[in-house]
Amino acid sequence: MSRSYFGSILAGESRELYIGVTSNLERRVAEHRLGLDPDSYSSRHRTMQLVYYEMTANVTSAIRREKQLKQLKRVRKIRLIEKMNPEWKDLAGMEV
Repeated sequence: MSRSYFGSILAGESRELYIGVTSNLERRVAEHRLGLDPDSYSSRHRTMQLVYYEMTANVTSAIRREKQLKQLKRVRKIRLIEKMNPEWKDLAGMEV
C-alpha cells in the first residue's frame, strides 16, 4: 500500500504564509485550526486556510520540497499559490 505525503502552504487573512509537510493533509489543517499549540507560528499568525499543496509518494521528496518552498522569496511563493489557486480559496473545504 502506497502512502501520500503533502507539502502545503497555509495562509492567514493578512496573507501571512506557513509552509509544512504531512502525511495527512486534512488532519494537519484541522490541527492548525484547533490551535493546539498557542505558541506555534500558525497559531500566532492565524495561518489556517490551505491555499496550496503538492503531493508525492516519497517522504524524502516531500521534505526536500518543503525546504525548497521555505527558501523561495515571497513573490515566488505567491506566484506558485496563484497559479494553482488564483482566488486564494480554502482548498481544504472545511469551515474555520
